[in-house]
Amino acid sequence: MLPDASEREGRVSTLRVRIATAFGIGRAPLFPGTWGSLPGVALAWGLSVAGGPWAVVAAIVVVTAVGTWAADGAARHFRHPDPSPVVVDEIAGQMLSLAFVPPTWQVLVAGFFFFRVFDILKPFPAGALERLPGGAGIMADDLAAAIYANLVLQAAIHFAPRAMGTA
Repeated sequence: MLPDASEREGRVSTLRVRIATAFGIGRAPLFPGTWGSLPGVALAWGLSVAGGPWAVVAAIVVVTAVGTWAADGAARHFRHPDPSPVVVDEIAGQMLSLAFVPPTWQVLVAGFFFFRVFDILKPFPAGALERLPGGAGIMADDLAAAIYANLVLQAAIHFAPRAMGTA
């Protein structure tokens, strides 16, 4: 017997929340955004090593698209415009901050740090983008923070290649 519409809707809602919270990582009691960034580092590193920078970009597109859908549903589920358990935005943002950079451990650590700083500070336009409705706003501010982080990371690689493990 096929599930009725209400049951299907409940399953989809549960799936959206699971994706948005990175299958529970976002429910960490302390610093869920920081914990939620770690899968982004792992994915960016693994994809960069295995498939190169364009594999990372392809994953960013997929995570952003699916994440926007999931975050939108999770915001309704949690009845909050940007609930702290939603960390799929951190995953996409962290991956973007590490796009087109060498995957050395120094670069990964610096990229993690730079992204967290910009995600917390939300310099313009990240703070303004956060006010977009639904999943778009949840995702957009982190992607803007990631662009800033990537630019600072690129500069660090250029001006301090030895410290970044790229010399």
